[in-house]
Amino acid sequence: MNETPKTAPAKQETSFFLSEIIGRRVFFQGKRIGRLADMVIVDAEKVAEVTHIVVERSFGYPSLLIPWAKVTLTDEGIILSIESIETYEGKPAESMVLLQDHILDKRVLDLEGNEVEVVYDIKLAMRNNKLYVTDVDSSKYGLLRRIGLKGLANYIYGLAKKIKNDTIPWTYIEHLPEQITSFAGDVKLKVLKQKLSEIHPVDLADILEELDHEQRLVIFKQLDSDLASDTLEEIEPRVQRALISSLKKEKVAELISQMTPAQAADILSILPVADANDIINLLEEPQRKKMQLILRERDQKNIDYATTKFIKFLPDTRVQAVIDSLRTVAAGKDVIMYIYVVDPQNTLLGVVDLRELLRAKPDDTLNDIMTTSVKNLDAASTLCEASEMFKHYGFRAIPVTDDKNRILGVVTYRDVMNLKHLFFID
Repeated sequence: MNETPKTAPAKQETSFFLSEIIGRRVFFQGKRIGRLADMVIVDAEKVAEVTHIVVERSFGYPSLLIPWAKVTLTDEGIILSIESIETYEGKPAESMVLLQDHILDKRVLDLEGNEVEVVYDIKLAMRNNKLYVTDVDSSKYGLLRRIGLKGLANYIYGLAKKIKNDTIPWTYIEHLPEQITSFAGDVKLKVLKQKLSEIHPVDLADILEELDHEQRLVIFKQLDSDLASDTLEEIEPRVQRALISSLKKEKVAELISQMTPAQAADILSILPVADANDIINLLEEPQRKKMQLILRERDQKNIDYATTKFIKFLPDTRVQAVIDSLRTVAAGKDVIMYIYVVDPQNTLLGVVDLRELLRAKPDDTLNDIMTTSVKNLDAASTLCEASEMFKHYGFRAIPVTDDKNRILGVVTYRDVMNLKHLFFID
């Protein structure tokens, strides 16, 4: 069958991605004889050069290994300039490195062997009829393009600046090992270790957050239950709420049942109470009881756990006077690591860490050294909110104030984070 491409050969200076040409038709003497299956490279210092292509043929015919010098790449296909097909029949040698088989989907490692990225695609550049590998693409955009969602990728890429081409120059990749295979081999600050069978839930969550609701729902419903559950945990609350509202409650209960009770509570706590209760009632009894306990305790108010046994002074008190009286005023107090600075009406003005107090000059006043941007909780805040603030800021205690910023008490890290039924049920 004569199908020789009519388009002109590719320009001398051009670039494209491996996913855009893998599977392209291959022609010899005007006839289509197969498809591009892979490319062989030789690793160089700053780039890798393509030396051969692998042509896959149908009907049991052996594959071909064609030198790049005998290949012309066009917009519609690949033309071979060879004397005969039989001369080039055969498979790549074990020592050869293949882009599709050996590098795609591998984990990118830093110098200490920590995973930092995944190779979703490979950027190629044609220069003076030679083809080079210049970058590996680890972006979400590259992933979508690779799995055949290029149109969707272009749509997202146009709307979301954070989804961008995040390529790693080949310059930064150490020399490839001699025995790299489909399943093993690593290359530092960028290489390959083993293939991934699915998109990581964190990456998938990032992608879903950038889609419109209908697109997001279509993709989410295609995920298997385990991956959908893991991904739902990683999605931001606004998107979680929108997704859950569009799913059947039975499906949500199925996903929730695969999480720990604490993780499930994080998701259910963003829903209207009636919806959360409907979903909880669909769970098995042991998990249902744990969930009810967690949500009930998370709604308890911080003021009920706050202690009034803390240290406070007026702002014009001198540092030396505080230090001299510290042993006496600290006796029986639950919170001694912070000095709370208040006015005569008990309005919270600032806070001084005990370490800062001991470093200050004796004649300084608390007003001179206090931190005025105090993070606090209001009287109606819940234990769940206190937990999030402790985890985010690393405080050892947080003041609770009323609507006029008068200090009512202090909740401690110990009292909140040691509530195992609240945070650590597995």
